[in-house]
Amino acid sequence: MVDTVSRIHEFASAARAHIDLSVRVIGDMPPRVQVRNRFSETLRETVTCSEDGAFLTSWGYRLGTVECVESAAARLAYLLAALPA
Repeated sequence: MVDTVSRIHEFASAARAHIDLSVRVIGDMPPRVQVRNRFSETLRETVTCSEDGAFLTSWGYRLGTVECVESAAARLAYLLAALPA
């Protein structure tokens, strides 16, 4: 079982490397990250981390796993049309 709270914080940190994204960690259960494109009112997503270590969007898309957090954050940035820093 994965420590989802610490992994959500890792994901948020990796997502912040993309300059077009605004990132907010929500500590409720389940812990999650709200991410939005700073230049759009509609490009936004909520990401959670499953107990088996997968990062999932609110609609169930698997972004990646805790083995490569940066890749999962980059995939979300791509979906939200954001640029890397």
